Amino acid sequence: MKAPVYDVNGAKKGEVTLGKAFTRPMRADIIKKAVLAEQAGARQAYGTDPLAGQRTSALYKGRRGIRGSMMNREMSRMKRITNGGFLRWRARAIPGVTKGRKAHPPKAEKNWSVKINKKERLLALLSAISGTTDRKLVEGRGHAVEDAKHIPLIMDDKFQEVKKNKDVVKLLEALGLGKELKRCAETKTRAGIGKLRGRKKIKRKGPLIVVSEDRGISKAANNIQGVEIVSAKDINVEMLAPGTVPGRLAIWTKSAAEAVDKLAA
Repeated sequence: MKAPVYDVNGAKKGEVTLGKAFTRPMRADIIKKAVLAEQAGARQAYGTDPLAGQRTSALYKGRRGIRGSMMNREMSRMKRITNGGFLRWRARAIPGVTKGRKAHPPKAEKNWSVKINKKERLLALLSAISGTTDRKLVEGRGHAVEDAKHIPLIMDDKFQEVKKNKDVVKLLEALGLGKELKRCAETKTRAGIGKLRGRKKIKRKGPLIVVSEDRGISKAANNIQGVEIVSAKDINVEMLAPGTVPGRLAIWTKSAAEAVDKLAA
């Protein structure tokens, strides 16, 4: 598979032959499995305080004939407060009562990670890479690429040395991604209670820039909404298929494309 190479001005500079990593048949099922495994591995453990609901002086006195006995009082047999005052005989420390403990609370020691075979993970990564070469898949994800010069976009390695934000924006517009940048700049307010939980706005995923070496491009493009920059050695399936849906718009430098080709060797 041959693809044109563009320089930092958006002009065609030559051609490059893409290897097996970009032409492998896509497996959407394996991609979904790998993305879910990555998301599970990043999940933060959480749990309740082991003593929650049990910091009380309540106890159960089951012997008959002793002071404070709870037998023969026509009340359910459970831990109760025995001190004097208005809380006397109030049930505590058991599930189903006021200020009691939870029956089965979440535990911090639970392991949320999901195992996946190494070969399956590699197959998913190669499938996600090949998914970036299909224009229909890229358009199906919602990317505005009708004016894009080519899918995938391969850039000269000098693209890694761009250090100004305005130069990156100008280059992306020259490659036909002006509508994509406008799409990513729009945000909308989330519907539902999520607005109160630190995720009020919904932002769109834009182009993924894959480089072999960061020589300033990350600082230059980091402030463009929707655009992400990643090194070829750090790339994962979720970046190429956000939400388990393959076909993300990707911009590769020539050396980065050669680096991922070695994975399929």
